[in-house]
Amino acid sequence: MQTVSTVTLNNGVEMPVLGFGVYQIPPEQTEQAVSDALAAGYRALDTAAAYGNEEAVGRAIRSSGVPREELFVTTKLWISDAGEDRAARAFDTSLRKLGLDHLDLYLIHQPYGDVYGSWRAMERLHAEGLARAIGVSNFHADRLVDLIDHNEVTPAVNQIETHPFHQRADDQAIMRERGVQIESWGPFAEGRNNLFTHPVLSEIATAHGKSVAQVVLRWLIQRDVVVIPKSVRADRMAENIDVFDFRLTDDQMAAVAAMDTGESLFFDHRDPAVVSRLGTVTLDA
Repeated sequence: MQTVSTVTLNNGVEMPVLGFGVYQIPPEQTEQAVSDALAAGYRALDTAAAYGNEEAVGRAIRSSGVPREELFVTTKLWISDAGEDRAARAFDTSLRKLGLDHLDLYLIHQPYGDVYGSWRAMERLHAEGLARAIGVSNFHADRLVDLIDHNEVTPAVNQIETHPFHQRADDQAIMRERGVQIESWGPFAEGRNNLFTHPVLSEIATAHGKSVAQVVLRWLIQRDVVVIPKSVRADRMAENIDVFDFRLTDDQMAAVAAMDTGESLFFDHRDPAVVSRLGTVTLDA
């Protein structure tokens, strides 16, 4: 079984540098996918209230036999639950659905709504030990710095779109200055821009006897980016975690760095239409 290296968050909590994400995995497939991931050696699991599959993640955890102290479980607060009171209730709901007595990481999913009220609730949950670490997701640097400067607890993590076509080096530099760990969602860009057949990545993969997916994950890890690849195939899960026995050279790292377009392949979190659309999405109880 693979041994996954860790990073130390700004409050001393150890977080695996590679975990398993369940975004867009239907609830009816999630339990099996998480069970397979845990069997493959993953110990960090990333879900969200908005994904609708927290209960399935919880079932997989309970049936796995993996001790709770070996796991690092993340979930996220959705916009419709923003605010001090609602965030506290939403946390309790997520904890109940997961069947856990605490979370390892709780994130504000989007930088909208009453972010500051939510953060006050999350600071309290952190102080009570119910959330070992708290953080944010999809925060651009200006919003992140504003949150840090006007609150007691600095976010431990900011989970943002990060992949070879949108590398976020400037964002990462500011996070590093402020003690915030960058975490990638969409590490494979969902295969856009022909990522899996890209000539630069393919050449590096051939040189190491690895797949393009493994090269991308290795590149992110060597940049000190935490990563949470998703798959519903057990063979791909095993492949994705098998990235700790090789290193990219400086030239190979630079070759991937040259692929950056500086633009999202999904949506711009500063686009008013995106903000309005996401802000109207509510979750089922």
